[in-house]
Amino acid sequence: MTRRHPWNVIRGLLVLALLLADLPAWASSLAAWRLTREGALELRTSPNVRPEAFFEDGSRLQGPRVWVDLPGAPSRTRSIRGSGEVREVRIGKPTPTTTRIVVEFRPGTDLDPADLRLVGTSPDRWKLEFKGLKRVVVLGLGEGDLDGTAVVSVPPASFPTASTPLSADGLPVVPRGRFRVVIDPGHGGPDPGAVGIRGLRETDVVLDVSLQVARLLQARGVNVVMTRTSEVDVDLPPRVALANRVGADVFVSVHANALSMARPDVNGIETFYFSSGLSRRLAGSLQGQMLAVSPGSPNRGVKQGRFFVIRRTVMPSALVEMGFVTGALDAPRLADPAHRRRLALALATGILQYLGGR
Repeated sequence: MTRRHPWNVIRGLLVLALLLADLPAWASSLAAWRLTREGALELRTSPNVRPEAFFEDGSRLQGPRVWVDLPGAPSRTRSIRGSGEVREVRIGKPTPTTTRIVVEFRPGTDLDPADLRLVGTSPDRWKLEFKGLKRVVVLGLGEGDLDGTAVVSVPPASFPTASTPLSADGLPVVPRGRFRVVIDPGHGGPDPGAVGIRGLRETDVVLDVSLQVARLLQARGVNVVMTRTSEVDVDLPPRVALANRVGADVFVSVHANALSMARPDVNGIETFYFSSGLSRRLAGSLQGQMLAVSPGSPNRGVKQGRFFVIRRTVMPSALVEMGFVTGALDAPRLADPAHRRRLALALATGILQYLGGR
């Protein structure tokens, strides 16, 4: 009897508008794939996909299988002969609107579903390692341009509409189409960040605010790139790599602070930069605007910090802490959609002020 294990289903990719004219026509959301000599499946995908990954045990006559389902059916189905412990790779169409890539292993291959994890290595790349394979896979097993790069931007229509419509009226004006800004909502997916009063999760706060910031900046003609737009696990190096690759003018990482549930008296707003004077100016602009919409919140200042995402980005960068999810003053505000809209307006204003003063 076989057992099926839905494992680590990662819901959602970063919503990024890729220029897809160069992608092959054989799949609407699976742009490219390959099996590496080290025994890893690497995928390149198109925007807005919701991949689901599954594992099925093998038997004496049939080896284990791993497959990933993505939206959008391929133009044709096919099978590709494998090597080593990989018997075959198949591209199928289980439904008229689904692409399925199946990696079938030879009988006797030992895979532990607990070791299988589909990880986003950058906004449009996924990697799944098959640990413990005894015989490597030959190079060249794959299809499509996995290493291709594309200009990344986010159109305003990609963002959910806030419960109360936001307006860019009154925000500083900058030349349309001149600037590119990367917004980095901290944490995500299995990492919720800090969890505070009444279960308030940092990831929920920062993603909501970040999406609204992006929409406001787009309304002012700024090209916005986001490191994530849903609850997906993105490691720190890919966030930095994305910002450096697209040539961003500004990088802003959005967070909420925490201390201890036993210290609700600790509240306040702070912003970090790493070294440059431009980064400090950006941080100061963001800090001032957040304080202006958060009366009574302590000013914890603009500080130097060594956070990876602001230390390794090559453009002016800042990391904002919008308040404490464990704070008696800050937590109710961060949980309030109206205050989150005010914070989004504040951050958008701070970014536009900085860009306009360059």
